[in-house]
Amino acid sequence: MITKQKGTYDISGDDAKKREYVNEIIRGICEKYNYNYIETPVFEASELFHRSVGETSDVVKKETYDFLDRGERNLTLRPEGTAGVARWFIENKLYGNMTEPVKVFYNEKMYRYERPQSGRNREFTQFGVEFIGSDDVMADVDVISLAYQTYSLLGLDTVIKINSLGDTESRDNYRKALVDYLAPHIDELCEDCKERLNKNPLRVLDCKIDGDSDIIASAPKTTQYLNQESLDRYNKLKDYLDLLEIPYEEDDRLVRGLDYYNHIVFEIYADIPNVGHLALGGGGRYNGLIKKLDGPDMPAVGFAMGYDRTMLAIEEAGNNIPIKKDIDAYVMYVSDSEKETAAFITQNLRLNGFTTETDYLNKGLKGEFKSADRFNAKYLVILNDEDLAKNEVNVKDNVTKEEEKVNINDLIDYLDMHD
Repeated sequence: MITKQKGTYDISGDDAKKREYVNEIIRGICEKYNYNYIETPVFEASELFHRSVGETSDVVKKETYDFLDRGERNLTLRPEGTAGVARWFIENKLYGNMTEPVKVFYNEKMYRYERPQSGRNREFTQFGVEFIGSDDVMADVDVISLAYQTYSLLGLDTVIKINSLGDTESRDNYRKALVDYLAPHIDELCEDCKERLNKNPLRVLDCKIDGDSDIIASAPKTTQYLNQESLDRYNKLKDYLDLLEIPYEEDDRLVRGLDYYNHIVFEIYADIPNVGHLALGGGGRYNGLIKKLDGPDMPAVGFAMGYDRTMLAIEEAGNNIPIKKDIDAYVMYVSDSEKETAAFITQNLRLNGFTTETDYLNKGLKGEFKSADRFNAKYLVILNDEDLAKNEVNVKDNVTKEEEKVNINDLIDYLDMHD
């Protein structure tokens, strides 16, 4: 028997309905914030992710699905959404005549080869937004606000953790201070961190092995090395968050796991009973990424949330996701002549907005009654040849059990009136 691959999953039934409900929330709030939907290819040239995410990142070194296609091209299954959006922006030369920032959102499958665990799989869905073309702090706030309000609409009590990496000058100064501090402790670091110290020392701060050590706890803080311009920008962001009543906490060890961030970085957490502090998503500003990918020097900021982790948080928090578990009508028949009319009425009801089912297994009237109950049908539309000769059907309210003869031409109006 062929089974699904480790770290993948099937979604169906009520789980699928719940995800569709969350999708509607996401699409609705993105529409209110004026973000347009985008889809990018599920695989791209490997170079795109190696150059954007960073050769030293765990994503590129350990987690990407890389392969050669039949044309001997190096390709990678999409591990995150920002790089593909940046490539799309550059390839289509959207920078050529920009009168407004480009604001897009995606909600797509991503792939990372990592150890599957609760809320984290090798194939996973990621919702994210990208705001390209503004270096104003208001753009950062727009993205953070959208993220926070999305979780609020999903019934999750969240807090934003924020930090600033500063501009290039600030980041370079901090990088030097961090290397000077860590170098004497190199033998106490894990093998990955020993390599990171030379290539990207900021990675040491979010190491899964060394991250909680006393060495990291005593390391220099990014905010200590912000120049005045970067510090002013960071303070302005906090002013806006206070103004909009978006709760946040400062976390001076927060650096995020990808190479392209600068200035503001943030992560969103929810406190879930019996689970604890659960990371749901995050993002930040990446002003240098588009230029790094051979585009213009273009400011940008974005956010992404782990869809599976969010669904887990909603479930563990005991939040009720309203899903439709009934249908409007079940059309019942016995004879072949009734069956033809049943097919016509079923389609007509559907085309007029009623969720409708009928029998496809020739169960007979007794079996159809059982099916109608399984579907939680509000109304039964019962056909028989005698009524059809008068152009009528018998409509039964499955709650009150009241029945009434209704002319077929009046059936839509009747159900509309009683709905």
